[in-house]
Amino acid sequence: MITIKDIAKAAGVSSMTVSNVINDHPYVKTSTRERVLKAMTDLGYRVNVAARNLRAGRTFTIGLAVAGVDQPYYGQLGARIIAEAAKHDLRVVVEQTGATRENELDALALSRNRLYDGLLLSTVGLGPSDAELLRVDYPVVILGERIFDGPVDHVAMANVDGAIAATAHLIAQGCRRIVTIDDHSREETSVSSLRFAGYRSALQEAGIACDPDLSITIGQFSMREGREATRRLIESGMAFDGIFCVTDTVAHGVLRALADARVAVPGTVKVMGFDNIEESRYSVPSLSTVDPDHDQMARTAVEMLVNRINGTSPDSGPQEFVSSYRVVARESTA
Repeated sequence: MITIKDIAKAAGVSSMTVSNVINDHPYVKTSTRERVLKAMTDLGYRVNVAARNLRAGRTFTIGLAVAGVDQPYYGQLGARIIAEAAKHDLRVVVEQTGATRENELDALALSRNRLYDGLLLSTVGLGPSDAELLRVDYPVVILGERIFDGPVDHVAMANVDGAIAATAHLIAQGCRRIVTIDDHSREETSVSSLRFAGYRSALQEAGIACDPDLSITIGQFSMREGREATRRLIESGMAFDGIFCVTDTVAHGVLRALADARVAVPGTVKVMGFDNIEESRYSVPSLSTVDPDHDQMARTAVEMLVNRINGTSPDSGPQEFVSSYRVVARESTA
């Protein structure tokens, strides 16, 4: 087995210098570093990462637990978080929770076992009554809308204000019979409840009655559910001229159903999404949506977690951050 002493002898340096190179200490001459690295390569030396991490008390890895990696929103947010973590020399392990409370608790347990230095947890299954379960002895940052005023740092979207802006955009484009399509969780603090509240507020501000018949619930945020809900809406014969969807993914299903029924978009019905996933600029027609600034969310979440890991966070308790947003007007509401 090749040892540090062997590397030191081959490179003509001390064992301490070899250790400094392995641990990437900044105060090693470039020529010396290159000589040590060449000796390591020539002798076939491999760094025992597990042992190094054990000595440092760090894994240099953070966890990211999201509902589903097959969902465009989470996939694109994950890519941004991985890029931000790399700036801090951290790797990211992504877990899929299936939006269940049990799997989100499992993700917390993995961090408790010190497999990660910290965890970014998108809470969908866990709710406000579970907030105390987050009171753990390792860094956690919550992503999402379910748990405000909890014991850990929290990054959220401007869901209410964004939905107000989305609905107001449809109203400004002449829509008066605006359908909303979301899921069934309006009685809780969730993406749907907050965005529905924004939708209703915008209608009230414009003096438009909030017709319960125009409020459609679906089982999950999927293109299939969006398409099927819209197909049933069209078959019902109900009059409508705008649709505000709780996510872009749902909106893409809506656009498919409208195209199948030969309903002109935006001529007869205008469609608005929320999330500004990458696919939305390429759909036909391209989808108008709310951009919640994913880059800002990813950057802030990683910085919060890194500060907690390094012990450099403010002493003022858990931090709450709500991202900025903007309406992106495209062909579906033109």
